[in-house]
Amino acid sequence: MPHITMPAQSFPGTPGLMQYRQETGRPLSELAEVLLRDDNTLSRSDRELIAAYVSSLNDCYFCRHTHGEMSVQQSDDEDARAVLEKVVADLGSAPIPAKLKALCAIAGAVQEGGRAVTAELVGRAREAGADDTEIHDTVLIGAAFSMYNRYCDGLAAVVPEDPSAYVPMAAMIIRDGYSMCARGH
Repeated sequence: MPHITMPAQSFPGTPGLMQYRQETGRPLSELAEVLLRDDNTLSRSDRELIAAYVSSLNDCYFCRHTHGEMSVQQSDDEDARAVLEKVVADLGSAPIPAKLKALCAIAGAVQEGGRAVTAELVGRAREAGADDTEIHDTVLIGAAFSMYNRYCDGLAAVVPEDPSAYVPMAAMIIRDGYSMCARGH
């Protein structure tokens, strides 16, 4: 049960909280829109995978499943769901490109604390082909999703337990964008 009184027709999870207080929800949803959907050299699927990875480290069930499903639905890889599961279970052995693995490692370091991002981690990402914008955005995804995860879980947002509930929710956000989260239905 949420720690605050939510409207009956609220979205579950973080979108419901953004909808509850639109003054804070709008900028939070706009940040997610820019980080995860705007034009970028990293695919939307890869950026959502980074968000899902950080959310799994934070043990945020809602965000891990929402962003994991969004990564899968936007991927061209027919094994995307299996790849996602390997990334969240053991990044080191996950079958993803070296650049994405290095960026996930950076995001994971951010989840621990900003100073856990070392020159060595950044150097590995650069060696794998990451540019400054990709490194910048990865650090911001790691930081933002640590905040979103704590927002969702800190207010005990309603979270569907059935992983299949995230399939239509992800499809709706892919279609309509994150800004719809703060506006409501």
